[in-house]
Amino acid sequence: MSKPNTAEVARERVIDLPGRGRTVYWEAPGPPDAPVLLLLHGATLTAELNWSGTFSTLAGHYRVVALDQRGHGSGIGCSTFRLEDCADDAVALAQALDIGRFTAVGYSMGGLVAQLLCRRYPRLTEGLVLCSTARNVAGSPWERSAALMMPAAVAFATYLPPLYPLRADVLGASMLDHDLDPPTRLWALAQMRRGTLLTALSTAQAVSAFTSHHWIGTIDVPAAVVLTRQDRVVPARRQWKLARAIPGCAIVEIDGDHGVFLSAPRRFAAALLTGCDAVRRGASGALGEDSTATAS
Repeated sequence: MSKPNTAEVARERVIDLPGRGRTVYWEAPGPPDAPVLLLLHGATLTAELNWSGTFSTLAGHYRVVALDQRGHGSGIGCSTFRLEDCADDAVALAQALDIGRFTAVGYSMGGLVAQLLCRRYPRLTEGLVLCSTARNVAGSPWERSAALMMPAAVAFATYLPPLYPLRADVLGASMLDHDLDPPTRLWALAQMRRGTLLTALSTAQAVSAFTSHHWIGTIDVPAAVVLTRQDRVVPARRQWKLARAIPGCAIVEIDGDHGVFLSAPRRFAAALLTGCDAVRRGASGALGEDSTATAS
């Protein structure tokens, strides 16, 4: 896969969110009166990079809106990255587009934002679809130690001018699957370079500090988890813990690493559609061992 022809399905638009700033979002209108999916991408990614392989599949059933989150791509600029601000940005975009209620769909870091969004704006959230994500990413002793060191690392980097020109691909490249074809890898790295390394480090700090462990079980909207079995970044066991913590959560398992949205976009899109349809029906439980057959 090289860069997909996103413009055939979705249009890139620019919008000023009052009191927040200017951002870019992609929109595919879908069928008349279709339910709305609000897509939230992962750390160091952009909306186009994370979701463009899914637009054509989802837009046959839903109105799809995907924004560049602050500090990423053409999103709102920021000096200190906060997940709560990302959730508020997403709701501000929905309100600007006159969207009443929506299903929040988050990938990796975007899944953390989606969880926060649902908690902060329960009346606006119809459902949750959480992909390759967890309740927290600092569970082991080593990870907790690394999380404690992140504020110092970010402060140190802020005062090192030689780091200023470096881009987010310095961190993001490690999340890409090893077997990506060269054109796809080059396109992905170019997308990541639209964010700075300093913002990527601030993002990593915010992600490391996040936990929904004590409140995720209170979520009372239909939810689904799209679980990537071979994930090196968010191990499958953590994705399982997230799914089991949400009452009635549907589970869609697929074979793939953290970059499955790039390495196998049709398979990922099919699994994502299965999860979105389950939420639309208010489904619960496992939805099948694998969605590979529907993605071919």
